[in-house]
Amino acid sequence: MDKVLAVVLAGGKGSRLEPLTRDRAKPAVPFGGAYRIIDFTLSNCLNSGLRKILMLTQYKAMSLDRHINLGWRRFLCRELGEFIDVVPPQQRIDEHWYKGTADAVYQNIYTLEKEQPDYVVILAGDHIYKMDYMQMVEAHKATGADVTVAALRVKAEEAVHFGVIQVEKDCRIVEFQEKPKSDAKTIPGDDAHILASMGIYVFAARFMFEQLCQDATRKNSQHDFGRNIIPELIHSHRVYAYPFHDKNRKTDAYWRDVGTLDAYFEANMDLVSVDPLLNMYDEDWPIRTYHPTLAPPKFVFAETSPNGRRGQALDSIVCPGSVLSGGSVERSVVGSNVRVNSYSHVEDSILFEGVDIGRHAKVRRAIIDKGVHIPPGVEVGYDHEHDRARGFTVSEGGIVVIAKAYGAEHFVEAEAAHTGR
Repeated sequence: MDKVLAVVLAGGKGSRLEPLTRDRAKPAVPFGGAYRIIDFTLSNCLNSGLRKILMLTQYKAMSLDRHINLGWRRFLCRELGEFIDVVPPQQRIDEHWYKGTADAVYQNIYTLEKEQPDYVVILAGDHIYKMDYMQMVEAHKATGADVTVAALRVKAEEAVHFGVIQVEKDCRIVEFQEKPKSDAKTIPGDDAHILASMGIYVFAARFMFEQLCQDATRKNSQHDFGRNIIPELIHSHRVYAYPFHDKNRKTDAYWRDVGTLDAYFEANMDLVSVDPLLNMYDEDWPIRTYHPTLAPPKFVFAETSPNGRRGQALDSIVCPGSVLSGGSVERSVVGSNVRVNSYSHVEDSILFEGVDIGRHAKVRRAIIDKGVHIPPGVEVGYDHEHDRARGFTVSEGGIVVIAKAYGAEHFVEAEAAHTGR
């Protein structure tokens, strides 16, 4: 695999995840308490033996760049030719930012050529899944394909979010519809499902460079792999589908695009269930990340009286540095350095790093971003009209989201405005 280069596209805005992406790129959004979304793609790379990684960023990349510097470069040895390099837009070719996924790679073609790879694996940095990319590269070699596209079986009603593939018996792709709004072609014999592109591609390096250069000259192109490159190649070259082989080792394949607040919330809530769909405790396929040096989580006060203080967490994930000081948490993901104070109660929620829940406060079905302080006695998630009046985001599924840097003074101002005082 030393002649295989991984290119991770990590520059998306993630606008559907706002306000969580107001100050960070989508791949840098925390997930599961201890991780970032990007950690899953990067862990797949390391577990697959891919140790030459270029990460292309664009929007709000500072927190992502910091995360890579703190947590990921220690896994790779540059003296042995291993690296993970974060590459912001270089504007070597023109003064525009990336116009599409293909253009992002094209504008960095000089950097790719310097590594002299035989094969290039194109990856998205904003999905949650486990996959061995080495197996896909080997399949690409075995079929003699010009391009190999990773494919996943999904429900037909989700076709609008995917590139829809039609294949022959040998998995050669004969048709590709990019995010069809209607008339998506289902899997033969299965009208309820489609075969969807996962946005993961394997190319022979020289062939990819040629195609990117040709696409760059087409004025009517959107310069995107799914919209332009792949559909153009189907009728003239050998383009094959590679069925997704899940390393999660569960009955159903696990792949999540946590691109909306509700999808993000549900994926996190799955982790606190008794038998979660995503196995985070698999020693054979570990998910790596940056682990800061913090004290263990602590639970204090165990008063047995009916109204007594009790620091406890039930069906929850609690990360290092957090203290449940007489407050209770149920079915929630609690990040690092969180404090849940006496008589407070949190349920069905996600608390990011440094959140402080004041005494007697109540929080339910909420996502609270980094460093937010909930004042004593405040209720969040119990009255959505009140929550909106405070300036909080309420998702279609009724999840209340409090943005980063929303402080106690904002609560005071919002309460005064709400009561008309």
